Amino acid sequence: MLERSLGRKFGLIVVGAFFALFVTACGGGQEESQGNAPEKTGQESGTSATEDTMASGGASEETTSAMEETTKADGAYDANAKVGPEEITNMTPADSKEPDDPQPLPENPPEGVKTFPATTNETVDGKIDYARRPPTNGDHAKLWQNCGFYSEPIDDRTAVHSMDHGVVWISYSPDLPAGQVEKLRPYGDEDYVIVSPYPGLQAPVVVTAWRNQLQLDGVDDPRLRQFVDQFRNSELAPLSGNRCIDGVGEPE
Repeated sequence: MLERSLGRKFGLIVVGAFFALFVTACGGGQEESQGNAPEKTGQESGTSATEDTMASGGASEETTSAMEETTKADGAYDANAKVGPEEITNMTPADSKEPDDPQPLPENPPEGVKTFPATTNETVDGKIDYARRPPTNGDHAKLWQNCGFYSEPIDDRTAVHSMDHGVVWISYSPDLPAGQVEKLRPYGDEDYVIVSPYPGLQAPVVVTAWRNQLQLDGVDDPRLRQFVDQFRNSELAPLSGNRCIDGVGEPE
């Protein structure tokens, strides 16, 4: 009987110990599950990462847009260019008559034409620092340059004012052969055209209209004629059609 009793007690102790180990094991499982809570935080971080990716995508679009603007600023031709919001467009011609009708920008300009960004076109006193030489647009002198042919350089500030009126400015290198200079002279007899020498040109001939410019290797390049015809009195010039008479300068 004593041996049987001891055997029963021993069996109960073994069962109790096994049960205690089982409970401990279950508790440990719960703690491990709680230990997975940071993984949930990680998932929340994943959501943030998605939002960051979306934000990054937006930044990428802005960067692309900035690159496109830079490309335009560097001179890609833009047939869809418009008068800038800061440009003045409501000045009456000096002769008080109605402006001449402008023409739209060409869809098929001469190869190599570059379009530059709009700025302002206010009349100011004193020196003006232009971004390019010859300048393509910007603030300018109060009076414009009369159209025609000049054998001496003219003032950038008055020439820019004329281009604001829709004028095409043909500038040529001072060392251009006399025979080629004479071929340019007839352009000065046309409406809305100025011809003048320009020191420091990067090409023998540079032809400029408001915000558009083309460099040429010589006067015989057919693109010169095309540019003058297509960009004269362009609608991109804020005061296009305001003519270029009764200003300053005495063309030959």
